[in-house]
Amino acid sequence: MDRKIEQKTWNRKRIMTIGGITALVLLIGGAIYSTSGKSKLDVDLDRITVSTITKGQFQENIPVNGVVMPLITINVDATDGGRVEEKYTEDGTVLKAGDPIVKLSSTDLELQLATAQTNVYNAEIQMNISNNNAEQNTITKKQNKADVDLAFNEAERIYKLDKELYAKKAIGLQEYQTAVNTYNYQVEREKLAHQFLSQDSVTVRDQKVQNQEQLTAMRATLELLKKKISLLTVRAPVAGQLTAFDSEIGQDKKAGDQLGQIDVLTGFKVRASIEEHYVPRVFNGQKGTVEFAGKTYNLVVKKIFQEIVNAQFSADMYFVGPAPQGIRKGQTLQITLNLSDPTTALLLPKGGFFQQTGGNWIFKLSEDGKTAYKTDIQINRMSPDYYELTSGLKEGDRVITSSYETYGNNEVLVLKK
Repeated sequence: MDRKIEQKTWNRKRIMTIGGITALVLLIGGAIYSTSGKSKLDVDLDRITVSTITKGQFQENIPVNGVVMPLITINVDATDGGRVEEKYTEDGTVLKAGDPIVKLSSTDLELQLATAQTNVYNAEIQMNISNNNAEQNTITKKQNKADVDLAFNEAERIYKLDKELYAKKAIGLQEYQTAVNTYNYQVEREKLAHQFLSQDSVTVRDQKVQNQEQLTAMRATLELLKKKISLLTVRAPVAGQLTAFDSEIGQDKKAGDQLGQIDVLTGFKVRASIEEHYVPRVFNGQKGTVEFAGKTYNLVVKKIFQEIVNAQFSADMYFVGPAPQGIRKGQTLQITLNLSDPTTALLLPKGGFFQQTGGNWIFKLSEDGKTAYKTDIQINRMSPDYYELTSGLKEGDRVITSSYETYGNNEVLVLKK
């Protein structure tokens, strides 16, 4: 009798198939689970900086470098060109106003001076000759006028006498008419003599004035040349320290060449270099501070230079009150320039995180301090120590402010001790 053979339900092939399917399902499930959660990274607490969000006074300011300069610097220039003949001092010497610095010589100016002196001498001689001739001419005219006056008086006497005699029929008409004609002639002659003398007086006066004006102009030219010669000895215009002095005996200097500078030693200012995008935000009267020898000194912007050089512009800042003791010309100082008035704000300490996040997000610690999560934030302004926080965090929150360079794209940090 035949016996029915039952087939095995769990044969080896079936078990291997089911096992493979199960393993595949587990693998896919694990992948889904691992990708659905946030990526994590273990971080050593000792290697990060944790800061707390606080509320306090915020003032937007920027650090700028400044160079110490004298309050007043006066250029010493060559008024006229010449050759350096003598040096009276050296660079760095403290001078009084009027102290000689250098002497120049100019052959052209010396020749001009000699010519002007000769012209003045000749003009004086010619003026004296002209005045003498005018006086002699006037004397001659006066003598002629005296003769005319005498002849007029005699003709007038005879005319009056003959007039009476003719009225009495003592003389004839012919004799009387002769007296009348002679008198009339002398009257005209006397008028002309008076007119000539008057004109001569005006001419002589005008000639003297003209000669004197010409001589005065020549003397003024002579004095100007003498002054130019005297200015070849260049002197300190004010008291101060001679700097940038570069002149050697034998050098040729052109008119207007700078021979040096005088730094007036009455105080100092700081010329700050500021990035060009701050041009609209810097103005006269703006304040700043500088640390020197352990003390804080206040500064104020007094002058702004609009020229842009190497993406920067300059501003002169003056000390409010006495300048720090011990600062020197050319010294570099770091200034904190205030761009706003103090306000109350949430303060986020500055740190290396900004390089990777651009201030758009930050790692915020959990309440228990064991993990840190990516959190979106918004930053407005900044100072050398803080950012002004406008959203994303609240007072008391703790955040990681050190660099995120090694964190990659991880969104959760597990903080390990």
